[in-house]
Amino acid sequence: MYCMQNLLASVLASAINVLPGSVAEGFVWGILTIGVFISFKVLNVADMSVEGTLALGGTVTAAMTVAGVPIWLTMLVAVLCGAASGAITAIMHTKLKIPAILAGILTMFALYSVNIHVLGNRASLALLNKPTLKYLFMRSFGATSIIADIVISGLFVACSLGIIYLFFKTRAGYSVRATGCNPAMARAQGINTDRDIIVALAISNGLAALSGSLLAQINTGATANMGTGAIVIGLAGVVLGEAVTRESFPFGAKLAAVILGSVIYRVVLSLAIQLVTFLTMDDLKLISAVIILAVLAAKRFAPKHKKGKKRQPEVSGGGAEGV
Repeated sequence: MYCMQNLLASVLASAINVLPGSVAEGFVWGILTIGVFISFKVLNVADMSVEGTLALGGTVTAAMTVAGVPIWLTMLVAVLCGAASGAITAIMHTKLKIPAILAGILTMFALYSVNIHVLGNRASLALLNKPTLKYLFMRSFGATSIIADIVISGLFVACSLGIIYLFFKTRAGYSVRATGCNPAMARAQGINTDRDIIVALAISNGLAALSGSLLAQINTGATANMGTGAIVIGLAGVVLGEAVTRESFPFGAKLAAVILGSVIYRVVLSLAIQLVTFLTMDDLKLISAVIILAVLAAKRFAPKHKKGKKRQPEVSGGGAEGV
């Protein structure tokens, strides 16, 4: 009993220590997760290019900030570069008929060289004492580093969530959702599915670039390979977000859930590193794989049976299979 109390106290203390930083990181990665949600869940396209576009957002921000360009303009250019990269991936997929996953990999590989050149043929670039949003916020309000991270990341994730939600309430947004749900039916209704794929992947990669731009500012530096593993982190947020929602939830709730999933993922990851003494930062990918596997296994063996029982009448009517 005493050992259990000590363990719980240790877990609680560790949670309190890692929570602020994990929340800030979860918000920043949550912007990427929204982009991954759009491509994988809404559009039903396996887009791997976000690993390259996240790094592109970070490298463009770092290079332009060091060159003395105002931070708002550097972030705008970073997002536009990411959106353009996503559009190129979509054009390869829709016009050249290259499979989406291969088109994304080609873009990701090409962007590594682009990122190196953006950084001035260097692998990394520091932003210490440069006029980033974090630096300006801390200097203007006398805030600590962690407070600045939480406020800035929270503001941007809230704005991103609101804008994407409003977009999917427009005619263009409904068109994208129809394309992802049933492309053949969408084309039969006169929807230009190629255009919708280009628009959706541009938005998805623009969000990834915004995430990379914020990461570069929060971490006071950017590297050419800072996007490595981004797709896994994004998918982890999506999977954990799905775990706390149901199919009947409205679209806005599902969007918000992926942000919550991203935060949960970062908290669990940080706790694992803190509590399991033999784990190091080199084990992050292993821990990520275990977290995703555990959630997928839980969904496979628990929730689906319950849903099946509730939806049995719908199955007998022949409508559930196509949903």
